[in-house]
Amino acid sequence: MAQQSSLSSTWVTWKPRAVALAVGLVAGPLISNALGWQVTSGAARTALRDGVVQSQALICEARARADVKEPGKLDYSGRSDLAKKWAVMPGAKDADGEVASACASRLAS
Repeated sequence: MAQQSSLSSTWVTWKPRAVALAVGLVAGPLISNALGWQVTSGAARTALRDGVVQSQALICEARARADVKEPGKLDYSGRSDLAKKWAVMPGAKDADGEVASACASRLAS
């Protein structure tokens, strides 16, 4: 009997801590996700894709500027054609549309 009352008093002492731990384990991820402190896989993929497009657009711009001295003086279709020509990356068959668009925008300035 003494052991049971000792166990009961120990549980009474630890119960608030156990409940707080359980609530924290459930509420913590929900709150941090709601505040935007977690990066979802979709957001990570989008950020990665944007970075790849921008780096390839820089390469395309450098190659196009080496081909044409002042691409900013070309009209829109001329810059677009130039960008499509140089947006084809090694190992690729066609130019990526996003890369060509970003490259053409960079050539305009």
